[in-house]
Amino acid sequence: MKVQVLVATHKNYAMPTDPMYLPVFVGKDLHPDVNHTFQGDNTGDNISKKNAHYNELTALYWGWKNLDYDALGLVHYRRYLSLNHQKDLSAILSTDQTQEILKIADIILPQKRRYYIETNESHYLHAHEHAPFENLRQVIKEDYPEYADSFEKVMKRTWAHMFNMFIMKKQPLDEYLTWMFDVLGKVEARTDISSYSTYEQRVYGFLSELLLDVWLDQHQQYQTQEVDYVFMEHTNWFVKGGNFLKRKFVGHA
Repeated sequence: MKVQVLVATHKNYAMPTDPMYLPVFVGKDLHPDVNHTFQGDNTGDNISKKNAHYNELTALYWGWKNLDYDALGLVHYRRYLSLNHQKDLSAILSTDQTQEILKIADIILPQKRRYYIETNESHYLHAHEHAPFENLRQVIKEDYPEYADSFEKVMKRTWAHMFNMFIMKKQPLDEYLTWMFDVLGKVEARTDISSYSTYEQRVYGFLSELLLDVWLDQHQQYQTQEVDYVFMEHTNWFVKGGNFLKRKFVGHA
């Protein structure tokens, strides 16, 4: 099985040596002179110019449309799938491990991220502008009503598969990305983000993290397997937890 895992990055950074991984510099059309080492997301069929609003999805779109593969995945330059929690590139998910998992699963996912005191909906709304989320809900109700119940179900959960990290075989990937990019395109068409901060203008990348579990709930014919994920840099959990609580009780503004 030919497996390619894209490593979305916007800076020079140490990358895996396993040939399964392909570093992709995102937003290359917006920053043509920043990096000349990594593959850009601006060749062939691409949405590189939308990187400021779609985040790592511009790498995923590029790989989906331009690479030859049996399974395609996405990770981040600082965050990888792994079978353990070692902060070491030599310990991340390898080609051999991936091949073994894909013998029994169609989709490899990171472990669920649990919020405990927040639902997916409340967590999003405490952290971000509300209008895009409500537009997303309306688009699903109006254009994909068969997903409406799954959307509400997932929004009430206190856990999710986050970060836009996964490895999928070609058929489920085609189905998922066709649906996801169509949904996001419809939300984009009805959302004015011109007054948003630079951070909040990354909205379609943020919204997309909510869509994977909605799609999975509707497509339970595909076998999934969770693995660990590891963040390569030090995490200050005191600060992170404080920000989480601040968003919950104060909001993102």
